[in-house]
Amino acid sequence: MAKSATDIMQEIIFSAVTDALEALKSSSKGVPNALLRDVNAIHANSTFADLPKELQSAIAASVRAAFNRLMREGYSVSQGQPEPPRRLPERPTRPGPRTPSGPRNGRAKPRPPNKPR
Repeated sequence: MAKSATDIMQEIIFSAVTDALEALKSSSKGVPNALLRDVNAIHANSTFADLPKELQSAIAASVRAAFNRLMREGYSVSQGQPEPPRRLPERPTRPGPRTPSGPRNGRAKPRPPNKPR
């Protein structure tokens, strides 16, 4: 049975997070204070360059693996450029019968008598 995109993305993200945590542990070289310092240094305004080298390489490997897995599962992955808009084929225009203007309740609107000019 094929997995949904949501299931695949959850597995990919879980794998990336666990890989990142392992990379943080390895970058601290087993020193708890260094691990705590590295974790506390990560915040919402952190950039990729601010992260430890081990974590940077783990993130890069996780992203590569995620794209490869999505493509292997049959999902398309964009190349970073928007897809050109699709155009519907042009239908020939021909004059059709005019639609009556007036009330749409089924009753015909009484016409005023013709006035002489």
